[in-house]
Amino acid sequence: MSKKILLFTLQSFSTTGGIQKMTRTLAHSLNHIAVNDKWDFDMYSAYDANQDLMPQYLPAEKFRGFNANKSSFVIQAVKKGINADVVILTHINLALVGLIIKKINPKTKVWLIAHGIEVWRPLSFFQNAFLKHCDKVVSVSNFTKQQMMSRHNISADKCAILNNAVDPFMQLPTTFVKPQHLLDKYDLTPDNRVIYTLTRLANSEQYKGHDQVIKLISCLKVKYPGIKYVLSGQYDVNEEIRLKKMIARYGIEDDVILTGFIAEKDIPDYFLLADVFVLPSKKEGFGIVFIEALACGLPVICGNADGSIDAIRNGELGKAIDTDNLDELETAISNVLETSLSPQKRDSLQKKCLHYFNEDAYMNNLEELLMVANG
Repeated sequence: MSKKILLFTLQSFSTTGGIQKMTRTLAHSLNHIAVNDKWDFDMYSAYDANQDLMPQYLPAEKFRGFNANKSSFVIQAVKKGINADVVILTHINLALVGLIIKKINPKTKVWLIAHGIEVWRPLSFFQNAFLKHCDKVVSVSNFTKQQMMSRHNISADKCAILNNAVDPFMQLPTTFVKPQHLLDKYDLTPDNRVIYTLTRLANSEQYKGHDQVIKLISCLKVKYPGIKYVLSGQYDVNEEIRLKKMIARYGIEDDVILTGFIAEKDIPDYFLLADVFVLPSKKEGFGIVFIEALACGLPVICGNADGSIDAIRNGELGKAIDTDNLDELETAISNVLETSLSPQKRDSLQKKCLHYFNEDAYMNNLEELLMVANG
């Protein structure tokens, strides 16, 4: 039986981040499923414009951007949604749209994708009302699922887990050599040990854990002369000032490289430049960046108290540590650096990651969820 599937998002193509990356892969997968199963599929975005669409993810006729015209988005989303079989909301901030659709047509199945910190906190009246009436909460990790159940009393039978997948259009390396252009850019040699972090660097978000790595560099450089900490991500003015003061306080100005924003197409080269990826964060809903690093053959170290555990398959693919324990973090970094990271090891790590986090597996899991909806 044909289904009508709708995907509603806040913003997916005109900005980048974990939720945006996940939504682009979700859109691509849903469109692929719809074509194969002869279903109808459309995607509406509240803040993207039509021209923001990245056409590799889905055809233009399947996408409508409302360019921040919120009232038009709500009206058209509800009008379309009440005639759909399944409506998928990619953010809790779309709850009002989902609630209206459910009230007008209770037969429409309305799902929420739950990522991380956006749902690990008290919610508004309309958001709580939506959670009571929605049909399914699809969490990107087991940790987020548990948070939804404990914080918001969502029943287990309403919950599902759909781990994120590596973006199907990410250009993954086929050879594992440190890129010469980056060695030249940062005055490095292949012998320099490189710790790498890629994250959002906002002064208001002090939970990513890069501070912990900075605190360790002066000790690590005694054991590993020439070690560098490359920290990537767009930062605001206050965070730049704070980071530079911290780096100066520890006397490691020559050992830490702040790259600023890195374009999507350049990220794999930075993973190749590094010997270990470290993001000891406390509040990752899943951590797409971990599977991106692993897909480039880069060992990862993450925190042990959030959704990062799913990304490393409970320790099979990486190392999880207590983010408040500097000794544990230092030991984990040293253990990776003590082991030669050969091209063969990187290739093996890439294959293991892609075995679990490929789009085909993601689509199969997603299709199973859709098949159950409406019978």
